Amino acid sequence: MASEPQGGLTEYIQHHLTHLVPHASKGGFWAVHLDSITVSLALGVLFCLWFWSKARKATSGVPGKGQAFVEIILEFVDGQVKDVFHGDRRFLGPLALTVFVWVFLMNAMDLLPVDLLPWITEKFGIGHFRAVPTADINMTFAMSITVFLLIIVYSFKAKGFGGYMHELFTAPFGKHPALWIPNFALNVVELLSKPVSLAMRLFGNMYAGELVFMLIAGLFSAGAGLAGWALYGAGIIGYTVWGIFHILIISIQAFIFMVLTIVYIAMAHDHH
Repeated sequence: MASEPQGGLTEYIQHHLTHLVPHASKGGFWAVHLDSITVSLALGVLFCLWFWSKARKATSGVPGKGQAFVEIILEFVDGQVKDVFHGDRRFLGPLALTVFVWVFLMNAMDLLPVDLLPWITEKFGIGHFRAVPTADINMTFAMSITVFLLIIVYSFKAKGFGGYMHELFTAPFGKHPALWIPNFALNVVELLSKPVSLAMRLFGNMYAGELVFMLIAGLFSAGAGLAGWALYGAGIIGYTVWGIFHILIISIQAFIFMVLTIVYIAMAHDHH
C-alpha cells in the first residue's frame, strides 16, 4: 500500500505532505496548490451532478433509494437551518447544503489509500499530489474567508450601513464616546476570530488524520521491508480501525463547519 522512499519514514511523510504547485509559484500561504484546487473542483462538480440528476428524476410517489438518500440529507440540513436562522432561507439553505456535502466529500478523500492518487499522478509525471483539500490550510482559509465575507454582507443587509456601524461602536459596553474604541476593538477581534476558528478547526483535524494514515502506511512498508508479518498485520488492523473511526471524524467536521456557518450568518442577521 505504501512505497516508502529509501530515506525512511520522515522523508516518506515529507514527500506526501508536499503540494503540487506551479513552477512560478513562490510558495507559502499565498501559493496556488493545484492538487487541492483540482480535487475540490472535481468533487464540487460531482456533488452538483449527483444532486441535479436526482432532482431531475425525482417523483412524487415512492422514492427510490438514491432519491430517498438525497431527501434525507436535504431534510437534515434544512432542519439545522430552521433551528438557527429565522429569516429568508432561500439562499442560506442551499449554502448550508453545499457546505455540508462538499466538505464531507473533501474530507472523505482521506479514506483513500495514502499512495493511491500519488501513484496514479506519478504515471503522468506529477511528483507530488495531496488528495485531501481540507488538510490544506490554504483551502480551509479560502472557505472560511468566504463565510466571513457573507457575514459582512448579511450584517449590512440586515442593519444597513448606519445600523451596522452603530453596532460596531456601541455594542456591547454602551453608547458613551469613551467606549467607542473598546467596543470597536472587541467587535473586530470577534469578527476576525470566526474565520480563523473555522479554518483552523477543520484543517487541524484533517491534517492530524492524514498524518495518522501516513504513519500507518509507513508501518506497512516497515513490515514488508523487514518481512515482519506481525508488523504488517498490525498495519492492516490499524488502517482498518482508524479508517472506521475516521468516518465519524470527517462527518462531524463537515457538520460543525456547516453549523458554524449558519450560526455566524444568523448572528450577523440579528439585531442587538
